[in-house]
Amino acid sequence: MNVWRRLTGPRRALALAGAGALVAGGLVTIPGTAAQAATQCDIAYTSNDWQGGFTANITIKNVGDPLNGWTLGWTFPNSSQRVQQGWSATYTQSGSQVTARSMSYNGTLATGASTNIGFNGAWSGSNPKPTSFTLNGVACNGGTTPPTTSPPTDPPTDPPTDPPTDPPTTPPPGTKVDNPYVGVRGYVNPEWKAKADAEAGGSRVSNNPTAVWLDRIAAINGTPNSSSNGAFGVKEHLDEALRQGAGYIQFVIYNLPGRDCSALASNGELGPDELPKYKAQYIDPIAAIQSQSKYSSLRIINIIEIDSLPNLVTNTSGQPGGTVMCDTVKANGAYVNGVGYALAKLGAIGNVYNYIDSGHHGWLGWDSNFNPSAEILKTAAVASGSTVNNVHGFITNTANYSALQEPYFKVTDNVNGQTVRQSKWVDWNYYVDELSFAQAFRTKLVSLGFNSNIGMLIDTSRNGWGGSARPTGPGAMTSVDTYVNGGRIDRRAHLGNWCNQAGAGLGERPRANPATGIDAYVWVKPPGESDGSSSEIPNNEGKGFDRMCDPTYGGNARNGNNPSGALGNAPISGAWFSAQFQELMRNAYPAL
Repeated sequence: MNVWRRLTGPRRALALAGAGALVAGGLVTIPGTAAQAATQCDIAYTSNDWQGGFTANITIKNVGDPLNGWTLGWTFPNSSQRVQQGWSATYTQSGSQVTARSMSYNGTLATGASTNIGFNGAWSGSNPKPTSFTLNGVACNGGTTPPTTSPPTDPPTDPPTDPPTDPPTTPPPGTKVDNPYVGVRGYVNPEWKAKADAEAGGSRVSNNPTAVWLDRIAAINGTPNSSSNGAFGVKEHLDEALRQGAGYIQFVIYNLPGRDCSALASNGELGPDELPKYKAQYIDPIAAIQSQSKYSSLRIINIIEIDSLPNLVTNTSGQPGGTVMCDTVKANGAYVNGVGYALAKLGAIGNVYNYIDSGHHGWLGWDSNFNPSAEILKTAAVASGSTVNNVHGFITNTANYSALQEPYFKVTDNVNGQTVRQSKWVDWNYYVDELSFAQAFRTKLVSLGFNSNIGMLIDTSRNGWGGSARPTGPGAMTSVDTYVNGGRIDRRAHLGNWCNQAGAGLGERPRANPATGIDAYVWVKPPGESDGSSSEIPNNEGKGFDRMCDPTYGGNARNGNNPSGALGNAPISGAWFSAQFQELMRNAYPAL
């Protein structure tokens, strides 16, 4: 995947559909008592109960003097009742006594103002509702009975069993947030974690969140006997995310008809004319699971179809290395309509966030690729009944190696009267690193009609380029080539090299809001999973062999006829590659 394709010269806050399922059930209004201080409050406690568990929603209304910070307290009537996963407050419990303390964003309550908090809980025997509350130590003395909500038609099941160590600081379920990575911890895939933990030193990174790849129909239910994926299907991963107390989980939607039309190592199972099968047997089942009400407290992030739409710009007839398959899927609309359908179907779910793959700077950084690729992303975003509102953002560098930032040279630098754009490495590109490209591409996408506060993601799982080969300063100023080659962080032989790159290292660890316009640095490609086999390996998983994964390969027009730079003895794409994982740790930057 990520073959180089050349190369010449305020988000809406949507109410979650069906949010009433989380707050329906019995309603308690706290009776009045004698006022003890200026603090007065009205509490409405609703719950949705099922066997052994429940979801509670609490509305706090301040009917006294303005508050700047609050602590709500109550006593559970049954000693078995426990808070497990909460939102919009910091929860502590001792015996049957519970306190919920305000967050930075909801601690200020003017007279007459309200705020909502909630939690998932567990019980045995019975689940009676608490009948008295205190706010800042003073008994609440409300008096207004809020309207009763309707009972849910599909109560949640299988609640989490382990409380998180740090309760999520999120708005209540049903509110789509501007940045789904903020204030919550990510899901750690236990199948990837087990492989990383089995490596010497792997426990140093195994608790980082990585994405779950759904690269074939079978992966929806789990593939216990395959080299990639694992026994967990979509439902099992979502259930485990609840058990972990995770706030977000990431899936890669990756099974278009005629997938990766210009590559071989990551071709898919569906032929170019199988769009109906893609819709009915792949997207529809994923949407059916992700839309279940029991997962509504999770922020489900879908990375939509990597290495797809830009191929229609750069790898069709007339382009270096253009393929018949790319011509076919461009002509029949399989990519555009497939992506549009996925966006529409998944985007209809209130707690789902779609980010479309948008290549990387070493692929789309030239004007001849940059503008047309942005335009085809817009075309897909409004295809098959979708709208731009189904797009929360875009991701760059997915499963690739492009340096996040080049500290020792800029695209505007000149050496002896020549611009660095004339160097062989830059090759007239307008961008020299991934961050500047992602920020500029975001601006272009907004200009084409995407929402003004879309966010970008950058996959930093393998673009650290640390270790002893990392430059410590600029190159010699004797020529543009010596200057760029001596100082560049990215040590590949060519920007078009994409398969199991020797010398690469783990990059920035996943984190939210790292730079202007960037929602998060993420590890979408799980470190240690191969890009493709270094020689042909027969398999029944639909994984082909691409010479760009062969360390003896001398290259082609798309990588300037440079050596592939791939590691040897690599397994098929998605399979665990121990030697690569160890090298990624050795060359991590920041270092481990």
